[in-house]
Amino acid sequence: MRPLNRVPPLHAVGAYQTYSISSPTDRTVRAACEQAGCLAWRYGWESVIDERTELGRQQAHYIRYRARRTFAEQRRADGMTVFRFESGQRCFQEHRTRPELYVVRDGDFRGNPTGRTRRHQNPRDWVEDFGEHQLRLVDQQKKG
Repeated sequence: MRPLNRVPPLHAVGAYQTYSISSPTDRTVRAACEQAGCLAWRYGWESVIDERTELGRQQAHYIRYRARRTFAEQRRADGMTVFRFESGQRCFQEHRTRPELYVVRDGDFRGNPTGRTRRHQNPRDWVEDFGEHQLRLVDQQKKG
């Protein structure tokens, strides 16, 4: 690993805040299609079902009456049923992803003198907090 090049800090460690995004490597969580970058969610998909089999009849029944998804149904000449699902809806896969942790802590690479750490629940709040912090810094810089 290459050593870090850091600019020597001008102020005490307590004058800084550190914003970080990390993902624990040892854990996964269920994720929505959109979060997982699911291509079926983005572009839609087709499910080809053979209703001549018991499994196929069960699958078709589930899709028609219980799946709660928007689809168009078409019967092919070979006896197969094609269900065409629109994009933007949950697919039938269970997606898993590594969670992201959106953290703000007092201090910098030298440490956290107050021990205060805040964890945001979503990236939108973290970005808003970061933006507000930058505006405070600009205001302080203008004041001198």
